[in-house]
Amino acid sequence: ISKSLEFELTKDQQSTVNEIKNELLNKKQIYRLIQGDVGSGKTIVSLLVIADVINSGYQCVLMAPTELLAKQHFNYFKEIFDKYEIQTELLTSKSKKRKSIIEKVGENKVQLLIGTHSVYNKSLNFKNLGLVVIDEQHKFGVNQRISIVEKGKDVNLLVMTATPIPRSLALTYYNDMNISNI
Repeated sequence: ISKSLEFELTKDQQSTVNEIKNELLNKKQIYRLIQGDVGSGKTIVSLLVIADVINSGYQCVLMAPTELLAKQHFNYFKEIFDKYEIQTELLTSKSKKRKSIIEKVGENKVQLLIGTHSVYNKSLNFKNLGLVVIDEQHKFGVNQRISIVEKGKDVNLLVMTATPIPRSLALTYYNDMNISNI
């Protein structure tokens, strides 16, 4: 997918993608904070990582704190992923096809689910969840982040933020979480 982009990745973006790909290849569970200013390219990094995880046979979920941001991500990802026949769905509290989307996720007919708090709903079960990406992680509580990761076995976690919260910084300091700066 990176070769089909209309731009070249920056050095930091490419370095972050490579770090994550190496962790995935070495079967190391990913627990990484991607930190960068707004517009620095955190989303394209997550898109490329998500594509790799999906190509390995797993499902992914991207959680955003607002419906507007979830729709923006959905439109961006869908535009790129439709070319590669990657099934992408949007799930928010206002989704009209909510029941159908939840069923398709459970049947592994959705490779990427993008949504708001709705994605950690108890009725939502993934067939083969491999990666959770949380945008603006500071807007979610610890229990919310844990509940989505627990929807799979040995799920990888990427959190993206322009403003890391003290808890995340402490995790990176004590080597519980890796950090990438863009």
